[in-house]
Amino acid sequence: MNSRCLKIVPLFFILLVLPISRSVAQDIQDDSHIEVSLRMIGHKVLLSVGDSISRVLPIIKENNRYKIQFESEFEFTPEKLVETVDHVVKETELANHYIVEVEQCKTKELVYSFKMNFREQADIIPCKTRTQPKSCYNLIFVFTKKRAKNETAFNNVSNFSNESNTDTNTIYYSISIIIIFLLTSIFYFLKKKKLKRGVDSNIVSLGDYHFDKRNTELLIKDQIIELTNKEADLLILLYNAVNTTVRREVILKMVWEDEGGYVGRTLDVFISKLRKKLEFDSKVKIVNVRGVGYKLVLDV
Repeated sequence: MNSRCLKIVPLFFILLVLPISRSVAQDIQDDSHIEVSLRMIGHKVLLSVGDSISRVLPIIKENNRYKIQFESEFEFTPEKLVETVDHVVKETELANHYIVEVEQCKTKELVYSFKMNFREQADIIPCKTRTQPKSCYNLIFVFTKKRAKNETAFNNVSNFSNESNTDTNTIYYSISIIIIFLLTSIFYFLKKKKLKRGVDSNIVSLGDYHFDKRNTELLIKDQIIELTNKEADLLILLYNAVNTTVRREVILKMVWEDEGGYVGRTLDVFISKLRKKLEFDSKVKIVNVRGVGYKLVLDV
């Protein structure tokens, strides 16, 4: 189950990042479309006042406000300005709701503004025939509502679709967060379970060694040292009485039982073999108590 989770995680994050990447790409595409459309507005405004030579300067973006700057001075009538801007906005499907402000370049004084809403198509344009004097003007285009992707101007169905897409994205990211939380919980549970499983009563610590009684092995660092059954029985007996002398006759009886008189010398041989296998940790020693028996000493 743990390995399956490890395989699922990369796939999940690919699925999570892919829509984000697409969203970023769409945002870049939308910004390009906005800039091109606004430059077209600037160009059409200049043409409407009879200027086909002057340039539209780079668009400046400040949050949802876009400033259209012009190279030359011009005069305008509000009616013609509204008509020109609205025509380009509809043609490029730039927005349904927006405000346009006209400011003086030097003083930043607002000299004219109008608001458009596709649900409220007003026939009243303030001061529509009053010509504004020739001067340096900036047009400031303000999105009053976020533009829907691929929206058609004055299309109610598109607005509903945009709201649905927003809701879908919210649900998607909520589900993503829940899945991340669940995966984290699963990993935590598996790790905790593994740690619990790691505590084995058949494995005991002998200084730097770990003694695996079931598999009759000594483990130290990256080494596995195998023990014979008799070596393991002898070590278990000494470990159970650690730092206490175990008499020879007790060892012979518990480990070799009634296997004959030759075992007296065999005991010494096995002690010697165990000492050799325990030599990698100086804190672990088997001490000979002359005339009595042997003692496993652990220096803590």
